[in-house]
Amino acid sequence: MGKPRSWEVSDEFWMRVEPLIPPRVERVSSRRYLRKPGAGRKAMEPRRAFEAIVFVLRTGCQWKALPKERFGSASSVHKYFRIWLRDGFFLALWQAGLAEYDEMEGIAWRWQSVDGSTVKAPLAHESVGRNPTDRGKKWKQATHLGRRTWGPLSISVTGANRHDVTQLGALLDGRVCHPRRRRRMYLLADRGYCGKPAIEVVTQRGYHPRIKQKGPARPGRPPKHRRWVVEVAHSWFNQFRKLLVRYEKLHDSYLALVHLAAAIICWRKVAPILRIDSYETMAT
Repeated sequence: MGKPRSWEVSDEFWMRVEPLIPPRVERVSSRRYLRKPGAGRKAMEPRRAFEAIVFVLRTGCQWKALPKERFGSASSVHKYFRIWLRDGFFLALWQAGLAEYDEMEGIAWRWQSVDGSTVKAPLAHESVGRNPTDRGKKWKQATHLGRRTWGPLSISVTGANRHDVTQLGALLDGRVCHPRRRRRMYLLADRGYCGKPAIEVVTQRGYHPRIKQKGPARPGRPPKHRRWVVEVAHSWFNQFRKLLVRYEKLHDSYLALVHLAAAIICWRKVAPILRIDSYETMAT
């Protein structure tokens, strides 16, 4: 059997996902009625619903455009997505991937990088702002905290009219994984984070800032560049077409898709259980 496609969920990946699926809660009704044996529509299988959500995330299609012959009712898939979102399933899947890697290899906490990126958000109603560099059009901004050679540790989503520095504290406080013992940690950032407010936020949270300062370069040996790793993390998220342009109206829906993408990135580092191909391979 060949490798699964980029939007398919392998058996090995599902073995790790299934224990985290929230249990189905039966709806309680005050009405009393006698149901015939075998009557009614059967509930959708959780694996099919999860595969449909991954399909939307990877291909970028609309929820209503899901292939019905393969995934069934698109409204049922979206209903599962909203239920799992409220139960924190996608965040738990991301945390589980980081925790398993920390046990197997150990996350190197010494060097971490932070940076932001913007994407268009023409239909968004929440966490969106007018981009001053694009004629005031609606954009959203995502800030990532990444670890060298590994993956995302924290994500913050806000409007494009908010500066990256304003989200730095929430980003550092929102790490989904923490070191098991006290370590000396350095935070790398570009010139957009220079200034006394950003340095205070970083030092208050136990980091040693390594922020590129404005002005001419200082004499002597230049510091080693490690900020490129967070740019690589941005490119990993860009492989999920549903995130390239935000069409989700609600903030929590888009954030749940970002958490799922982060979880897939992390689980790929644990084991090659879900392949993420290039755009050319997907097109074929």
